[in-house]
Amino acid sequence: MSSHRLFVALRPPRPIRQLLIRAMHGISAARWQDDEQLHLTLRFIGEVDRHQAEDIAAALGALHAPAICARIAGVSLFERQGRPHMMWAVVEPADPIAALHRKVDQLLSRVRIAAETRAFVPHITLARLNRASGPVAAFLAQNSDLSSPAFAFEHVTLYESELGHGGSRYHPVARYPLALSATSAAATADTSAQVSEKPSSSP
Repeated sequence: MSSHRLFVALRPPRPIRQLLIRAMHGISAARWQDDEQLHLTLRFIGEVDRHQAEDIAAALGALHAPAICARIAGVSLFERQGRPHMMWAVVEPADPIAALHRKVDQLLSRVRIAAETRAFVPHITLARLNRASGPVAAFLAQNSDLSSPAFAFEHVTLYESELGHGGSRYHPVARYPLALSATSAAATADTSAQVSEKPSSSP
């Protein structure tokens, strides 16, 4: 029986993705994300069979939550064994995103997906790093004030991840709308305006 590698995520709108892509340079041997790969993971699920994948998609259909008004607020770094491992964009405020993460976790528990044990840190991955990558200090300093206007996350998406030679490719399986409030609707409208570009050196 075929398996499916699934995760649940929020997809930032195009102007926000463009803002992030413009910042993606300045670290040698970094594997930068492309537009298709930019997302905020709410819950990594992993390998499941077709029947469980269908159960997961159905369970998430019961999701009821407000759209989230967020903003980009700088960059940060995950390390692994003391070495730079991943560069990511900070997304604020964290509390409503964490609340949505908990709701997704609760729905997945109904279809026998074990609860997440790692601490949840809302982030959008910008680059994956290896032993040859770096240095990273200049990138962190240059983008410490990276910021965006307010924008709305309007949908939760269930994705399938396909591993390939050029890295993972992500295919949306199902989308679940979040309830728009006046604030998130205004943020959606504002995001359609041009995001100011921070001057930067060429890659």
